[in-house]
Amino acid sequence: MPAPSTPSADRAKAFKNQGKDNEELRRRRNEVSVELRKAKKEEMMSKRRNVTALDDSLSDGGMSPLKDNKYKQNANEGALSIEEIKNYLFDDSDVEKQFQAAQSARKTLSRERNPPIGALIAAGVIPKLVTFLPRDDLPRLQFESAWALTNIASGTSEQTSAVVNAGAVPHFIKLISSQDQTVSEQAVWALGNIAGDGSTMRDFVVSNGILKPLLALVDSPCSNAFLRNVTWTISNLCRNKNPSPSMEVVKRCLPSLVKLIGSHDGEIQADACWAMSYLTDGANERIEEVVQGGAVAHLVSRLASGELNVMTPALRALGNIVTGSDNQTDSVLASGGLQIFAELLKHPRMNLVKESAWTISNITAGNTDQIQAVVESGVLVPLINVLATGDFKSQKEAAWAITNMTSGGSSEQIAHLCTLGVLQPFCNLLTARDDKTVAVVLDGLANILGVADKMGEAEKVSAAIEECGGLDKIEDLQQHENESLYNKSLQIIEAYFGAEEGDDGVEPAANADAFEFNAAAGGVSSSTDASQVAAGNNQFNF
Repeated sequence: MPAPSTPSADRAKAFKNQGKDNEELRRRRNEVSVELRKAKKEEMMSKRRNVTALDDSLSDGGMSPLKDNKYKQNANEGALSIEEIKNYLFDDSDVEKQFQAAQSARKTLSRERNPPIGALIAAGVIPKLVTFLPRDDLPRLQFESAWALTNIASGTSEQTSAVVNAGAVPHFIKLISSQDQTVSEQAVWALGNIAGDGSTMRDFVVSNGILKPLLALVDSPCSNAFLRNVTWTISNLCRNKNPSPSMEVVKRCLPSLVKLIGSHDGEIQADACWAMSYLTDGANERIEEVVQGGAVAHLVSRLASGELNVMTPALRALGNIVTGSDNQTDSVLASGGLQIFAELLKHPRMNLVKESAWTISNITAGNTDQIQAVVESGVLVPLINVLATGDFKSQKEAAWAITNMTSGGSSEQIAHLCTLGVLQPFCNLLTARDDKTVAVVLDGLANILGVADKMGEAEKVSAAIEECGGLDKIEDLQQHENESLYNKSLQIIEAYFGAEEGDDGVEPAANADAFEFNAAAGGVSSSTDASQVAAGNNQFNF
């Protein structure tokens, strides 16, 4: 949502549903999304390698295949070399040797550091391992092969493709319904790795029929650990773009995801919220499915959970929803989202502050009723505090929120904003090194001055801006190498600061806290005491 080159375009595109350039809005959304994905990188990867220790259960409360006697034979024998693994696997005369080779391959691939995935692929063992997947009569061999292939599929795209090209996907999908839960879980894990490789592999897995058996597991009795893998795999079916998941995937996954968001397990909640964030990162049609599916109230509840790994994707999803239509934005407001956003603006984690400010900027780009909800929620005071003292990325998002409000808000709402002391920190950002942010601030100041001018109060607002040091900064921008900033600053000076001091007999205010507008401002109420904010004595009543 960067500032275009003309004031009329600036004003039009600041409204969410009045001429806004959707492509530009998505670009801004992606910028914030990249930041969040980086923060989540270690916690939520698109592929996961199973490095469970030999004594560990794969599922809490379930029987570990390595503790069950039917799997235990040869569990403690030394690992074979890659050449021995190959020779043993292809020895169809000795099933025990094949089991030992598959298990040794699994152990080798489960090393935490530098597993020899490429070497095993080069040895040509993948097609042979795939042939063991349908062997229900040899569950030990079936399981070890599934685990080894899961870890191969956790590698690079080329390595994942090697598993897929060997025909593993249809077998894994059948194994989701295996009566042996450890085998079923391993199949789910493998398919999660394949789907997480990108949109092409995701769609291939879907086309092979993963949805029905996978989603059925959400309603079946299984351990939390198993359900975590199921949820993570569903989230991988919802992620990636170009293209995004089909609407069929969206519609079929949503009921299960809504249920999973209500889980008592934090990891399940987090992955379900990430899935919602992927589904809402797109056209309004997709957002509408999420809203109609009843997800918004659950997302707001998770946002208030206090669990950072859950709050981050819940906020991401809600932020996407408010980029949609007015009705979609209203669903977040009706669920109490604004009050939680206000609290998150005070959070010590700057990524949550930034994302909250970004979300609010899309709400203030809405209609006057939505802006009024922002006013009444108590968001403006912490938002202005972010503008004054936050890190620069958060300040930039807060500046967008303020400028959008000055574009679409009523004169009373804009006057109330100024009364809360926005001018000083707003003007301070005029010296930012980021040209786009400076342009946004200039647009906001021009909007405020324009409304004040219509109400006959431009002199008082101009004086306040001058007392904040804003005029000096605007004048300095006339020397800026960016032509757009030069033009914007020149237009403001010529329109509102052209006359010499005292030309019209009106003296500027002695300080930024000492002026009062004479007209009464009605229609604006706020739960926030103005004494809580800087410059709280300013009375801007346009």
